[in-house]
Amino acid sequence: MCGRFVITSPPAALREMFGYIEQPNFPPRYNVAPTQPIPVVLLQNGGRHFQLMRWGLIPSWVKEPRTFSLLINARAETVREKHAFKNAIRRRRALIPADGYYEWQDAGGRKRPFFIHRRDGHPIAFAALAETWMGPNGEEQDTVAIVTAPASRDLAQLHHRVPVTVSPDDFARWLDCRNDDADEVMPLLKGPDVGEFAWHQVTTRVNAFANDDAQLTLPMTAEEIAAEEAAPAKKPAPRKTPAPEDDGQGSLF
Repeated sequence: MCGRFVITSPPAALREMFGYIEQPNFPPRYNVAPTQPIPVVLLQNGGRHFQLMRWGLIPSWVKEPRTFSLLINARAETVREKHAFKNAIRRRRALIPADGYYEWQDAGGRKRPFFIHRRDGHPIAFAALAETWMGPNGEEQDTVAIVTAPASRDLAQLHHRVPVTVSPDDFARWLDCRNDDADEVMPLLKGPDVGEFAWHQVTTRVNAFANDDAQLTLPMTAEEIAAEEAAPAKKPAPRKTPAPEDDGQGSLF
């Protein structure tokens, strides 16, 4: 699962890694949340391009986005069958630059946040699916979801699902949608290998997306962890509207 992520590498370094034409200048982000605009890389007209899209895919056939479930993730196992994703996996594959992501481990009724990143410190590329929603008055919105897969046995300690990451050697293969088919890219839809990623517990300040600073990714000391464990657990706020049926595609944590 992936409900928050981090993008902190310099824009020039990401441009070199992903090979897009544009030269965007954007600040580091330490707590990127769903519905926010996020960087996305696409292959268009024979070249790679950088574009901002809303995190939360809206299929083109949706009539009213405000009543549609928030699709921030797409399960690799069912992406070719799900009505919301089956066209995008063939025609609108994309990459999302990142430097790590957060996961919440359920421990005794508490949600402990962890920051997960490549062990070698290199940036990562999430496999993503994009769609452009067009409204009845001609309005357009570019949207995107991150593909997830079952976790390897080490990352499964935190959560049973992980975002799919694409290696630079496979960027061209993943982005090329000219064949209007997904057969060649389906083998890429798997979680990282055992030992490829590392993680550490971080402050619960990350729970509030308004907090967006470098302190969020720092490892907690034993004293800080003990202090948070001793604090009373906060009860979640009651829902104002009934929750939609959860098929595992769009829940945050």
